[in-house]
Order: sequence, then structure tokens, then C-alpha cells
Amino acid sequence: MEAHQVLSKKGFNVRSFGSGSMVKLPGPSIDKPNIYDFAVTYEQMYTDLIKKDKTMYTQNGILHMLDRNRRIKAKPERFHHCYDKFDVIFCCEERVYDQVVEGKAFCIFDITKLLNRSPTDNTPVHVINIDVQDNHEEATIGAFLIYELALTMLQCDDLDNEIDEMLQEFEHKTERTLLHTIAFQ
Repeated sequence: MEAHQVLSKKGFNVRSFGSGSMVKLPGPSIDKPNIYDFAVTYEQMYTDLIKKDKTMYTQNGILHMLDRNRRIKAKPERFHHCYDKFDVIFCCEERVYDQVVEGKAFCIFDITKLLNRSPTDNTPVHVINIDVQDNHEEATIGAFLIYELALTMLQCDDLDNEIDEMLQEFEHKTERTLLHTIAFQ
């Protein structure tokens, strides 16, 4: 959501989606996450966690994250329920990217496989992964890297033909490894 916020503030038309069947937030222990349906609003999650343990969820940053999220949009979304087309899809974790590329995820992309329909016009979509650790500091850094990458892509005259070289230059400049593939929607 940090990338969503940054890109949105910079004027990009952006959406963000979850990669699982439920929203999972850290709980009191690794084997006891807080699990919510995608219909639950960020406000409801925030209120629930305050009731459960305000101190713990403040200290671990979850309340701060939910506060930011509820200012961006009302609730999380699953891509599996989205029929929109996209020019570029950014993943922030290689596991999610792999699921997307393999068509196994209820997540950020392969509309064709996930929704069991044929591509309508074979519009290409670039799927790019940049690994971002799941903490506030890295999310902020990752958001600005994604913004820089999106801005560079926007400046391409022919993205489909220029993207490989552009991604290589970005990797060299940022010392971050990117994954990239093209799919059709």
C-alpha cells in the first residue's frame, strides 16, 4: 500500500490487491495471525486490533499501517474479483510473482487463468517483481523505487521494445534484482 500511496500522489492511476484468499496480519505469535475476509474494512481491522492489544499492535507498526491504508481506500481488494486491464503489474515478493506467473495465485494477475476465460484482445501486461521486505522502512524505500521505475517506463517511447534494456539499467543503478515477464489479457 505504500507504493499505492506514492504512485497515487504522483498522479498515476493505480490499484492494489491482495495475494491470498484472506487478509492475514501478524498476530500475537507467528502461528496465530489475525485473519480477515476481504469484505472487512481497514477501519474495522484497526478497531478490532485496538480491542485485542493496542500496545502490541502499535509497537509492531500494524496500527500505523492500517491507519495509512484506511486513508488510501476503504478495504483491501482481491485481484481475483477484478476484470480491469492493466499495463503493468508490480509484485513486491518473489513468491507472489511466481504464483502470478504460474497462474496459481488468487492475486495480482493472470486474469485469463484465474477467471477461466480467453484473452479478449491479447493486450500485453508487464509483470515485474521487485522484492521489498515486509517492514515500514523497506516499504517506503520500495515505494520510491517502484515510482522511479514507473516514471522511467512512462518515459519510454515504445515500452514493449525498450523494457528489457530499461530494466537492466534500473537493476544496475539500484543494485536490486528484478523479475519480468509479459502476459496477455
